[in-house]
Amino acid sequence: MSFFQFKQFAIKQDKCAMKVGTDGVLLGAWAKAVKGNVLDVGCGTGLLALMMAQRETELFVDAIDVEESAYLQSIENVSLSKWGDKIKVFHTTLQTFKTEKQYHHIISNPPFFVKSYKAPDKARTTARHTDGLPFEELIIYTKRLLKKEGIFSLVLPIVEGNQFIQLALVHGLYLNRKCEVFPNNTKPSKRLLLEFSFFEKKLIEEKLTIETDVRHQYTKEYISLTQDFYLYDR
Repeated sequence: MSFFQFKQFAIKQDKCAMKVGTDGVLLGAWAKAVKGNVLDVGCGTGLLALMMAQRETELFVDAIDVEESAYLQSIENVSLSKWGDKIKVFHTTLQTFKTEKQYHHIISNPPFFVKSYKAPDKARTTARHTDGLPFEELIIYTKRLLKKEGIFSLVLPIVEGNQFIQLALVHGLYLNRKCEVFPNNTKPSKRLLLEFSFFEKKLIEEKLTIETDVRHQYTKEYISLTQDFYLYDR
């Protein structure tokens, strides 16, 4: 299950590319695929942009990333896909992104390590640490670019996710939907899938377990969620 399928397209993974991670796969499959304009913040290899484009025909994605190698990899992956005319990739930060659009959906697998050891690889550090995009700035700039009726989706670890929920509320973004993700039946939850909007609604709470008690054997729920994308050998 090492390659990712977009119908006829498998995202390129070589030594120069960031790996396709479970976080991105989960978010891309779980988040709503709404019609209209979508912004993918910190697009990496282009995974989320491609998943959104596969899931909904009537949407267009702007994908941005500050890391040059990620930007170039996204361009290559988008060009190899059948959805290249629906996705534009920009080499920019969220803070300096210039657009006249407002978006129906903003989606992000953001950096989340606030205070921790930083890897010697610059690209990996940029992708994993909040230095370039602190949570508060992510929220502020998302609010500026999000349509009044729009939604904002992201994935975060448990601790950072709960911090983000409180910070978003301070800035007027309400949590409408949450999925707590467990690695298996014996380990505590590790990730939160989150959906926000400008409107306070009854919270939809979900849970998802990735693996069964057998390593690399996936639950029916996880397979059902991701089967349109993974090349499952089973």
